[in-house]
Amino acid sequence: MLMKQLALVLPSILVLFSCQKKQEDPEACSTKGKEFKMYEMSEMAMLMEQMYAHNQQLRLRIIKGDSVGTFPDFFNEIYSAKFTATSDNDVFFQENAKKYIDAQKLIYAESENVKENFNKGVDACVTCHKGKCSGPIPRIKKLYIK
Repeated sequence: MLMKQLALVLPSILVLFSCQKKQEDPEACSTKGKEFKMYEMSEMAMLMEQMYAHNQQLRLRIIKGDSVGTFPDFFNEIYSAKFTATSDNDVFFQENAKKYIDAQKLIYAESENVKENFNKGVDACVTCHKGKCSGPIPRIKKLYIK
């Protein structure tokens, strides 16, 4: 009986001690004199988030065998959306944007190879991001249909 009580009390004590707030340097945490700036996504970042969300839904429809519908026109904004750094909208990006749009359009054009064409669209994303901004690659790769 004592062992059961100890087994219940001991973890509680450990949790209490591990959750105590450490004494911090108040100067290190001070925000006086510092201006807080909210991160604002660029048009391109917002567009890519929107395309990603659309492709998540499209992926599910393809897996279920549902209709893919029609090519979403907003994808074409990839050619004109503003970047955080305007220098990122270079020849490399424009060429890869065209390859991506062509791959996306193929998903909606061919009913027989939808899964393969979808994965080619994901490939196009990964290829471009390898050359520009590699951070989202692990997230993009989750779109692949196996």
